[in-house]
Amino acid sequence: MLPLLVAPLRARPGRLLALILWSLVEAVPALLAGQLVARAVDLGFAAGRPLTGLAWLALLGLGVFAGAWATRQAYPLLAAVVEPFRDDLVRTVAEGSLRRAVAGGPVDASGVSRLTLQVEMVREAYAGVLMVVRGFLLTVGGALLGMVFLAPLILLLVLPPLLAGLGLFLVLLRRMAGAQRDAIVADERVAEAAGTASAAGRDIVACGAEDGVRADLVAHIDAQAAAARRLAALMPARVLCLAVAGWLPLLLLLVAAPGLRAGGLSAGAVLGAATYVTGGLQPAVRSLIQGLGGSGLRLVVALRRIHEAHPQPRPPASEEAASQGGPAEEAASQGGPAASPHTTEPSRYDVELTAVTFAYGPQADPVFRDLDLTLPEGGHLAVVGPSGIGKSTLAGLIGGTLEPGTGQVRLGGRPPAALHPADLSALRVLVPQEAYVFSGALVENLRYLRPDASDEDVATAVDAVGAAPLVARLGGIGAVIDPAALSSGERQQIALVRAYLSPAPVVLLDEATCHLDPAAEARAEEAFARRPGTLLVIAHRISSALRARQVLVLDGDRVVSGTHGEVLERSELYRDLVGHWSDGGHGPTAVGDEGAPARGRTVGATSPRTRS
Repeated sequence: MLPLLVAPLRARPGRLLALILWSLVEAVPALLAGQLVARAVDLGFAAGRPLTGLAWLALLGLGVFAGAWATRQAYPLLAAVVEPFRDDLVRTVAEGSLRRAVAGGPVDASGVSRLTLQVEMVREAYAGVLMVVRGFLLTVGGALLGMVFLAPLILLLVLPPLLAGLGLFLVLLRRMAGAQRDAIVADERVAEAAGTASAAGRDIVACGAEDGVRADLVAHIDAQAAAARRLAALMPARVLCLAVAGWLPLLLLLVAAPGLRAGGLSAGAVLGAATYVTGGLQPAVRSLIQGLGGSGLRLVVALRRIHEAHPQPRPPASEEAASQGGPAEEAASQGGPAASPHTTEPSRYDVELTAVTFAYGPQADPVFRDLDLTLPEGGHLAVVGPSGIGKSTLAGLIGGTLEPGTGQVRLGGRPPAALHPADLSALRVLVPQEAYVFSGALVENLRYLRPDASDEDVATAVDAVGAAPLVARLGGIGAVIDPAALSSGERQQIALVRAYLSPAPVVLLDEATCHLDPAAEARAEEAFARRPGTLLVIAHRISSALRARQVLVLDGDRVVSGTHGEVLERSELYRDLVGHWSDGGHGPTAVGDEGAPARGRTVGATSPRTRS
């Protein structure tokens, strides 16, 4: 658990160093308070010089002001550590739930509780614990150091009860952590049971099972309440820890005060020691016990629960060995702008599928069974077939967003899963049907996969793909765009320019031009065909297949590949599609488009399969 808590701090060393420096300034009042009070009494008020005493107290006031200013500076630095940590947790929960769903596992309704309640609990608790622990270490450290300079003998009265109280609290904390975990698990079970009952409400009523489901929900709710009561019963024990660690040192100091005075310790020194205890030690111990006993428990238990429910998949051996050189940023599904500095990028970019079988879950019919496909470097393949036959699934397998159940998928001779994400991003770019465009400058969208692209490179890509009129209408590449104000076709053009600029040699266009008119689609595809590299097009119109050097037809359990002429001879479906496209000069018909013209049969009717 400790590595999970320390990791966000290690990931941002600059912010952590700045936080520590401001924290040292914040500890000034704790260090100087007793010393200044002792001088105010001994040199000022007790000596009949009240103005001198007030002057020493004024210095203490300046120290308090400096500490408050340092606290103000610390909060933004704290947010710079905590907010990225929260984002990492959201990503962990979302990816874990999606991974389980894709693998065919049961719907994880309790993931909603983790994504909302537990992630926010960790976020708030982590910030609170950082502030509490930081304040405790600096305040108690400053107070004890001040006592050393003021009168070392005082430490014999303060340290034993302080350590005893903290030790008692640590023992109690372990039991409280177990109770807190039971409460969180009970909350998850309530969320899961309620979600299941809500989704199956109609079936429950139809089967007359309302009483049984109600009883099950009540049992879960009762268990949650019992766990909360057990946790609440342990909370008052914190008062005992505070009494031993925070109040007992003061009591011992007061009892020993006459003896200390008789031993030559001044009244100001005794009062200064009491100031260290009441103004520094006691509040710090109270904050630590309350913080760790509340926020700390929620943090440890919720964080452990998140990582138990969503363990990170173990990387392949090659990636694990390559990652020993240090972490790298994980690229998005379209790819990232930078390659990993500690792995060897593939020098080849051919595509090969060998006996690939893939199904969406263990109970589902395979989308592909023993599929073989070879696309050499520089190849241009168009994939055609009815809607739902598995064209996008094929793009996902080649792009590395899906993994085959059996068989091998290789990019440049290596499985996509064996490549570091940055290396995979440098090798292939996948453009989906629904293109993603983010708010901001148009040029930032275009350069997303290649941040170092010059304005000339951007202009060349814009012109090649045919997006120059769109860029001009938006106000140039420096214009700020709102994705909601763009049409689907305009977003596709931006994504196509982004992919064209990418350094990746393998381009996968998954119906990435379906919202463009035939002329714009032809220009974009011809631009990618001229671009150095390997091109795979999931065809929306049969014209895409006529432009390709190699065609793959998916027709139920039958797969036919070859040149246009070869496939035309061997595939009845392909002959039908080509004839459909040229019949009567009505223009191209969308491959797999449910809105195909009424004359002749629609392509989507050739197969009952409905996968995408």
